[in-house]
Amino acid sequence: MLAGISLGAAAVAAAVLAGGGAQDPHGYRMRTDARFAPPGALVPSAAVTYDQGLVPAAAWIEVTQRMGLGGATTVGLRTKGLRPGHTYGAHVHQKPCAADPAAAGGHYQHEPSADPHHVTADNEVWLDFTADDHGSGTARAHHSWGFRRGEASSVVVHEEPGSKGARVACFTVPFGWVAGTA
Repeated sequence: MLAGISLGAAAVAAAVLAGGGAQDPHGYRMRTDARFAPPGALVPSAAVTYDQGLVPAAAWIEVTQRMGLGGATTVGLRTKGLRPGHTYGAHVHQKPCAADPAAAGGHYQHEPSADPHHVTADNEVWLDFTADDHGSGTARAHHSWGFRRGEASSVVVHEEPGSKGARVACFTVPFGWVAGTA
């Protein structure tokens, strides 16, 4: 592991940052994972926990992205080591994680708007899940659209599903974007 990103994903992240993304004949693919650590941990991580009762230090997260040549995007989420039986909300956010939970900014929106009617699973990437008896969870969201360059940077885990609940953890993710977006 290199700073919370698997070595294969590190190469993808480098390609994304260089503007190319990892391409295959069917589009773009990315996979990254990390262990959660509290802010200011001796060994920093791309995954930060703000509530160790819900997301203990050393719990695990994986995020995948597949984007077809036309821009349709699927984001997957897997977790291990969270509070068994708890239902979490999770969303793609605009900015990277930091010690302050608010640093990740707001939810990424396909059609940006301050109107609360646009806070929906159709306009955002919602990855709500319930941890099983062992603390593992999975979620997947598929949209016909893709991300704009530089506007999707993390997955934030919330204490409640839907569009509410405190931010209990955050994972900085090297998402790919649709070519030609600013």
